[in-house]
Amino acid sequence: MPVTDPFIIAIPVYPGVDLLDVAAPVEVFGVMADNWQGERQIKTYVLAETNGTVMSRSGLQIVPHMTFDEVDRVDLLWVPGGDPAALAKLMKDGLFLERLRAWSEYAMYVTSVCEGALLLASAGLLDGCNATTHWAFISCLEQFQQVTVKGASDGYPRFVVDDGEGFEPARATRVTGAGVSAGIDEALELVQLIGGTALAEQVQVFIQYFPDPPVAGTLPDSSPCPMGAVA
Repeated sequence: MPVTDPFIIAIPVYPGVDLLDVAAPVEVFGVMADNWQGERQIKTYVLAETNGTVMSRSGLQIVPHMTFDEVDRVDLLWVPGGDPAALAKLMKDGLFLERLRAWSEYAMYVTSVCEGALLLASAGLLDGCNATTHWAFISCLEQFQQVTVKGASDGYPRFVVDDGEGFEPARATRVTGAGVSAGIDEALELVQLIGGTALAEQVQVFIQYFPDPPVAGTLPDSSPCPMGAVA
């Protein structure tokens, strides 16, 4: 790929997608692009199967930039989570899963947040990888026996980076995030991997991401998979 070609970040969306799973990376990667000093421009595209708006799980409509078919090759694939009914449908959708595989073939980073990990796992893209997902869906991800799941016993990590060390041939780095808001942390980690710590700190300061929640809830132990048998 010529060095002048844009660095493409693709976020495929679908009806029932979690809004923050999409909005957080769009915001973070957009600020990264605004402060980027590299030769390649950074472009973030929200993609959908067809033209028109996509209704998020929260009821807010998303207007994608392009359709799936309009983007053949990406550098970073970010797969968001969503409503369990929507996930169950997509996990059996051979065309959707094949699209994830096709995008992943040349990507440098194959990532997900929240239950998006179940879509990657269904496509076989987390085989042999360390990965995580939303705490309530850890037991769902554990059904994929080729995936090493990081959950309660690991302190529910906000995200997990698997750089593919030891894979032959070498493969893209996998980054999987925990539930919803973890996508902000995960996106900042990706900025750091792509552009370095100084750039990631610029983004952090711009979006004023210094969390100090007013409450102190705790995550429960992993529950039975809300979706039943998925693998």
